[in-house]
Amino acid sequence: MRGLRTFPGKMTGMEAVEIVVAHHQRATVRVGDTFLKIDSDQARIDAECAAMLAAPIPTPEIMWRKPSVLALAGLPGTALGRLGEPSSASPAVWAAAGSALRTLHDAPLPPRLGRTPEQLATELDAECAWLIENGVLPAGIIACNRRIAEVALRPWTPAFTHGDLQVEHVFVNGDTIVGVIDWSEAAQGDPMYDLATLTLGHPERLGDVVSGYGVRVDLDVIRAWWSVRSLRGVRWLIDHGFDPTAPGREVDVLRARASRDQP
Repeated sequence: MRGLRTFPGKMTGMEAVEIVVAHHQRATVRVGDTFLKIDSDQARIDAECAAMLAAPIPTPEIMWRKPSVLALAGLPGTALGRLGEPSSASPAVWAAAGSALRTLHDAPLPPRLGRTPEQLATELDAECAWLIENGVLPAGIIACNRRIAEVALRPWTPAFTHGDLQVEHVFVNGDTIVGVIDWSEAAQGDPMYDLATLTLGHPERLGDVVSGYGVRVDLDVIRAWWSVRSLRGVRWLIDHGFDPTAPGREVDVLRARASRDQP
């Protein structure tokens, strides 16, 4: 997860408390092997629980749920990678992640609806205007990525999507996927968005993921989703105390996409 903060030091007679991630919408803390997700939106917690129970791939055990708090058991293994850092995971485990995604996308649809192409287009226009007004990136880079993003905004057949499948949300042990965390954005959506989110910042792994996915996909659509996610994500990250300009993160992705799109 983003925004790791730890309170160091050993606490005598009790478990240390670690803040895994915290922002204005929700926070996750770890106490021993238990993760507590705190969210002011009970409907979001309910939707996350429902998605985890319905998903046909490994997810953390739900230990208990009370108003505003969801308790989850920790997963074994390590994250598949970190955004902005090279992944040491093997091609086989990246392919296994692609295979797990195919299993998820073939499952019965969840009740929650995702955004439509029209809604996303409206959001993108607003985000692009904000990025230009605040001088986050040159207007040419933003315009180029907005043009690339249009490729993703086509009609799609809805699938059961995770909705936020960052590389940090996939846990592996050897070449085995042992669990996927953070289902708060799970909904009916474009399966290519999950493939794009998983490989954001790791374009060299796209071939491995697609080989594991096992069906023909449009790579240009996946690459277009990289632009969509990055354009939509920069302001949110800044507003919630994260740095989208760190090496390998969203601003770097936007610069790289614009550079590759030059004639």
